[in-house]
Amino acid sequence: MDATHIPDLIAPAIPVFILTVVAEFFWVKKLRDENAALVGHTWKDSLASLSMGLGNVFINVVWKGVAFAGYLALYQLTPLRMGTGVLAWVLLFFADDLCYYWFHRVHHESRFFWASHVVHHSSQHYNLTTALRQTWTPPTSWVFWAPLALLGFSPVMIVVQQSVSLLYQYWIHTEAIGRLPRPLEWVLNTPSHHRVHHAANPRYLDKNYAGILIIWDRLFGTFEPEGEQPVYGLTKNLKTFNPVRIAFHEFASIAKDAAKRGSLRQRLSYIFRNPAWKPADSSTPRQGPPSSEPETVSPSA
Repeated sequence: MDATHIPDLIAPAIPVFILTVVAEFFWVKKLRDENAALVGHTWKDSLASLSMGLGNVFINVVWKGVAFAGYLALYQLTPLRMGTGVLAWVLLFFADDLCYYWFHRVHHESRFFWASHVVHHSSQHYNLTTALRQTWTPPTSWVFWAPLALLGFSPVMIVVQQSVSLLYQYWIHTEAIGRLPRPLEWVLNTPSHHRVHHAANPRYLDKNYAGILIIWDRLFGTFEPEGEQPVYGLTKNLKTFNPVRIAFHEFASIAKDAAKRGSLRQRLSYIFRNPAWKPADSSTPRQGPPSSEPETVSPSA
């Protein structure tokens, strides 16, 4: 592989995204005639998700180059080399998936990282367009994959496997697929498992962080099977479809909280501790995660 070329598996998949979103829309509409509990689609929500996805694609035109340069610098610093054979790819598959688990978990457990990731959870719907509702602040993710370059995995292989994982996770954002056969449900992240992750039900909060394999959640105690009907979104939902507000609202809330009177420790806690954290003497409870300060604009914004 050419170490100066950054493969892009996402852009070629865009036509597939469009076709499958349209097909899902009509299929779920038919399913809702039999199961009214399905959330389905709305135009405003889907357009907001698509806008976030397009913004992410444009931002990553620059960011992927920066991230790749970082991986390449670390790769050149380490004497380790994993090679490019089949065994290296198998090892990378598991290593990348483990990195994704911890990236995902930290982005729920620290408010600074949550401010970037909350975008993906901000929809009260759950369909293939939700998968495309991606952050406009991707730099918070780089550090979680940096160890792979230091272990001697080729930067090209790292970005390819990241794209493979992202593409896999696209199809699990749907209500159109129930449960898969039990052996697959035990090993893989499935639509059923990921519906749990996107739900704001108390029993579902901070569960099922998996990328491709659900085994990490089972191993680290964050697995929860789908039981009660998921209620999608945040514990305090946004009242806007404005992509800019969706992208940056939590950063604005962090800045507002960190500017409050208090000790340096308290201000840093607002930034880096769990999104549900609040000072011990606070009379206003903070819910989460997933959580977010509510917007005051109208739903039609």
